[in-house]
Amino acid sequence: MAKMRLTRQANQIMANGLFKRFKKKKPRDGIAVKRGNSWIMTLLVATVFAFSFGSLARTVIVNLQCGLVETSTCRNDDQHGERQVNLERAAVELHAAPFDPALLNGLTMELSILFVLAVLLPLGGKELAQPDWDLEWLVTMPVKRSTLMWGRLLERSASNISGMFALVAPLAMVAWYSGLRWMAPPVALLAAALLLPLAALLQTLADTGLRMWLPASQLRNLQAVISLFNMPLMYLVMALGMPAADSFPMAWARAFPSWALWAPPGLVLQAIQAQSLAQFAPVAALLLAQIAALLWGGVALMRYQLRNGVVGSSSRESTRGKDSGKHDRKDSKAVPFALFDRLLSTLQRRELRLLGRDRNFLVQTLLLPVVIVGSQLLFNGKLGSIGELGAHHTVAAAAAFGIGSYVLMLSAFQNLNTEGHALWLLYTVPRSIESILREKAKLWGTLALIYPLMVLAFTAMHTAVLDWRLLVLTLTVIAGIPIFSMIAVSLGVFAFDSTAVEMRTGIRPTYAYLYLMLAGFYTWSIYNELWSQKVVVMVLIAALAFALWQKARDALPYLLDPAAAPAPRVSASDGLMAATAFFILQTVLVLILADDIKAPGLHVITLAFGISGLVVYGLMRLIYWRSKTTNVPVILRGVRLGPSLRDAAIGIAVACVAGFGYLYAVKHSPLGAQLPPVATGEHARLWLFALAVLAAPLCEEFIFRGLIFGGLRRSMPAWQAIAVSAAIFAVVHPALSMPAVFVVGVCTAWIYERNKTLLAPMLVHAVYNAAILSTQV
Repeated sequence: MAKMRLTRQANQIMANGLFKRFKKKKPRDGIAVKRGNSWIMTLLVATVFAFSFGSLARTVIVNLQCGLVETSTCRNDDQHGERQVNLERAAVELHAAPFDPALLNGLTMELSILFVLAVLLPLGGKELAQPDWDLEWLVTMPVKRSTLMWGRLLERSASNISGMFALVAPLAMVAWYSGLRWMAPPVALLAAALLLPLAALLQTLADTGLRMWLPASQLRNLQAVISLFNMPLMYLVMALGMPAADSFPMAWARAFPSWALWAPPGLVLQAIQAQSLAQFAPVAALLLAQIAALLWGGVALMRYQLRNGVVGSSSRESTRGKDSGKHDRKDSKAVPFALFDRLLSTLQRRELRLLGRDRNFLVQTLLLPVVIVGSQLLFNGKLGSIGELGAHHTVAAAAAFGIGSYVLMLSAFQNLNTEGHALWLLYTVPRSIESILREKAKLWGTLALIYPLMVLAFTAMHTAVLDWRLLVLTLTVIAGIPIFSMIAVSLGVFAFDSTAVEMRTGIRPTYAYLYLMLAGFYTWSIYNELWSQKVVVMVLIAALAFALWQKARDALPYLLDPAAAPAPRVSASDGLMAATAFFILQTVLVLILADDIKAPGLHVITLAFGISGLVVYGLMRLIYWRSKTTNVPVILRGVRLGPSLRDAAIGIAVACVAGFGYLYAVKHSPLGAQLPPVATGEHARLWLFALAVLAAPLCEEFIFRGLIFGGLRRSMPAWQAIAVSAAIFAVVHPALSMPAVFVVGVCTAWIYERNKTLLAPMLVHAVYNAAILSTQV
């Protein structure tokens, strides 16, 4: 049974794309086969989250040492009498001696909460209202019921991935600071393996008993409550690892009862902390005795639960009640306000009606985001009361966007998954699936915007003096919700697994984590004080939203066929990925080549820029060649020299006039003091001209005109694609030069649209940079 469960999870991981690249299927004639490139995203997200969990676990234990141990020297007063905290001193103290009893008590609270989460997360993730077909099938096998129960505990222990993630990181950090060093990971895995059977026992007792005793409607309500209860527990643990960990979670850790040390989580900590065999043996014996007794008693209780069989009722839940005829007659008036009939389409009204009927989905969509963000603010000590939002505008804006983005993740992201196995019906409607998803995105974007507007209105009501900063924050939040509605719908297309048997496994979690990372990036821009950084993030996220939508739209016709894929073409997402790789590779090369990272020198910057551009160009051409991509940008092939030079001359004239005019205006304004100094020295100027006149036109035109503009042009009119690509090109340059660079981007994109080759745009870019640099020199 355990092997079956693990094999099933391995197949789901394969479906997520982590190892799919090693299994190649033969494509059908005339149909492009789907390529397993999502394993890169899965591996990247897994690495980021593993690092995050480990970092959080370390911060929690160090914070507890600093906050609970009275003899700790991590806190002292400086010469001005202000309290200073040095967590590195606390880390050194952890290495020096066995843990203080107060610290061990606090860690017991943390591990106990994580153990409860190891029970509740799988329980809340199951669809309790559905029959347990696995159990009903297994009891038909020639196996004793007690053996069946032990097998169920074993397979649920081995397959509790969420419990493993919750327990291993903190146990590994405890083992590391207990002196086990590189033996800490296997010790943590062993300790988690001892606790997970108990978690599986409680989970099995709960879901078996609940299915037997409660009807489906009450099970849905209970599952909604469980999903709400999980979030505060998670953020309570996370709050112990925050910089402001002196809030009431630390007081709870200080007051946690000492008898909990003799429960299984506390005994696990005592066993890891044991300094000798004489200390370890009795603790380990007591721990194993408790686990054995609890498991034996739990299996006996399960046998009693199933004494009358595994089906609690002789009939399944009926889909019709006694008054169904009345409801059918009144179905046309299900929406209470006639205004909704005019404002919402038929599809959008259907979506709301389905939301009202599914109480579990209703609670998770509209109530759970408030619990999540409220728990973050409460446990992290950001606010003492809700009325303080008026004095903390940035926190209020971040909370408003956080609630809205979580609503979208739990609704728009699930658009296809909520259709379940009836998704194929949408393909039979005489409308494109793209237009259906667009209407859903508009609906969920509007619903998700209600919460942010309420938070921002409440903030304005409690603000003594309204200023322009609150207006900027409000506009940033309002602009972000529609953008992330499109991102959520697009990522939901990639995350949807049409082959999944159960709805809860129909979403690949990698894309949910990616959505959260993007939302965190946008939240960072809300906290950022520089307006230019806000504009940069907004433009880049909006461009990414469109690029993801374009890729999702290409994949929609092939969604129900896991073996087929659209023909490969250049897309805007290719350009954004190439630009990201270009800038990251530059940074890495500067770190490698520079003697002084703080002042790398123009020769280092130029070499890093040129090498990065060549590597990205070569990789993209290799990928396009392997996948037989169409519409790949070219530099010389098929060029018409006369028209290209004529268009280039027009572009050079317009760009230079705009550039010289803007440079003159800046020099004669207060912004003139912010102009960067021109390089001095013959060699420095040569490197500067090599960078601006040779490297920049060759590398940037391929990415920003060939890939980004070329990809946008597939889905936009020419003038829109020109404006958007020019805006993206401008925001990756210094803020002071953005207006002039935007004009250059417009000119080069216009020329590329007319000539379909990169030669003329490269000439315009090179001549413009040379003219501006010569003037400054």
